[in-house]
Amino acid sequence: MGFVLARATKKWIQAALSFVYPEWCKLCDGMRAAPGHGFVCERCRGAVRRVQPPWCERCGRPFQGAISGTFVCSQCLDIRPVYTFARAAAVYQDTLLEAIHRYKYNRALYIEPFLAALLTEAARNVVTPAEWDVIVPVPLHWKKKWHREFNQAERLARRLAKATGVPIQPRLLRRKTHTPSQTKLTREERFENMRGAFEVRGRVRPGLRVVVVDDVFTTGATTNACAAALLDAGAGSVCVWTVARGG
Repeated sequence: MGFVLARATKKWIQAALSFVYPEWCKLCDGMRAAPGHGFVCERCRGAVRRVQPPWCERCGRPFQGAISGTFVCSQCLDIRPVYTFARAAAVYQDTLLEAIHRYKYNRALYIEPFLAALLTEAARNVVTPAEWDVIVPVPLHWKKKWHREFNQAERLARRLAKATGVPIQPRLLRRKTHTPSQTKLTREERFENMRGAFEVRGRVRPGLRVVVVDDVFTTGATTNACAAALLDAGAGSVCVWTVARGG
């Protein structure tokens, strides 16, 4: 009975979504697109450029051309991030840039399945319960969360946790300072701006292996500050996963 009711409820929800959001691509408005794909059509999904090797072993920055063996980019050699590695699903441009912008700033939550699918497709073979203990989203300061009404990193992290079986702890980190916007800052200024911006709530089990999740990685200043707080509290290792890679 419960299964039948759940299926009926799902169909009702899909019907309601189809009424409110006609099954047409919300990005190009040129092709049909289903709710399960975040109302993003096959053509727009195909236009997203996945991040492929070769990339920097630390920050995951992709490079064009053939590079033999592993390498670390000059930025990481200069800044020396504290996270073990950072990876992203796709390049932050064109279709993906537009989708994330609408998701975050226009509260277009219907796009979330599209973004979550990119993240889980890229991360699910690496983020496993055998290798990692917990998923932690990058927290928003309460003022920004109040204004935006949701934390996009937490919503995406919950999707990744469900897909991988690695549990989520959304309250482990707290953003304790409301820092100025990073948009117009240099790389060095961004890292300084984020220094000490996060703190750990409660205790961290010594050696805890943490996956930090955010929507976009640009310089890595925000996620590096998260990793620093977790490592200072006793975590053993921290990796970073994001939907998009900018910079």
